[in-house]
Amino acid sequence: MKKIVWRDYLGITVGAVITAVSLNMFLIPNKVAAGGVSGLATVLHHLLGWPVGLIMLAFNIPLFIAGIKIMGARYGINTLFGAGVLSVAIDMTAPFTPVLTNDLLLSSLYGGVVGGIGLGLVFRSKGNTAGTALAAVILNKLLGIRIGQAMMAADFFVIIFAGVAFKSPELALYALISMFVTGQIIDLVQEGPSSSKAFFVMSSQPTQVSDAILIELDRGVTLWEAKGCYTGEPRQMLLCVVSTSEVTQLKELIYEIDPKAFVIVTSAHEVLGEGFTEVKRLRS
Repeated sequence: MKKIVWRDYLGITVGAVITAVSLNMFLIPNKVAAGGVSGLATVLHHLLGWPVGLIMLAFNIPLFIAGIKIMGARYGINTLFGAGVLSVAIDMTAPFTPVLTNDLLLSSLYGGVVGGIGLGLVFRSKGNTAGTALAAVILNKLLGIRIGQAMMAADFFVIIFAGVAFKSPELALYALISMFVTGQIIDLVQEGPSSSKAFFVMSSQPTQVSDAILIELDRGVTLWEAKGCYTGEPRQMLLCVVSTSEVTQLKELIYEIDPKAFVIVTSAHEVLGEGFTEVKRLRS
């Protein structure tokens, strides 16, 4: 268990440093504020001259406090660590990081790709970098607003603010490109391009596995009665759909309980229902 914890913190650290380098190498010097607290910090850095990492830390402190109170201390530790490493890494690597291009399109694309790889590693290691992601989780918990909608609204606000502050709608358009690329790369690093994953689990301990999913992930589980064709013995199969950010956590949860479990993970390109996309009925 200790090895897993240290591996997670190492993954969060490496991912945060890669993200910091992408910001300093491509986005910050070219005034591409691709949403989030980092985008807001980029704007304030160019307007006021303040260090980007310090600004991000200042904005994240109240979010940390609210997140720990609402989501619990366990959730806050990895978030605090990830955001702290990212903030420090941005300011520490800034003097040594070369600016590879001043072309806005190249900086938006490569900043999105490299930043997406870094953030994907952070999320895959069960970490977080706070910012709009943490704010979205808090709003979801308090008001029931969907996380994706909350994050998108916050990111669009930052991009519009940057366009107004820099007096350049063109910069806002490039920021949208970078934000889109980052999202796509995060999905690829996490386990593929789809927004959700379906798990089919064959285990000798289906009750323990389903209870752990219900309690630890707060996700629904469906149990199917099945039969092994080779042995003819009755078996039970579990079906669970989770977001891409929960894939690694669910894998570890299953194999901690049953190391011999047979698991199939497949992309679910559209999931309708509670916890995912709400079904809106058309009214005549």
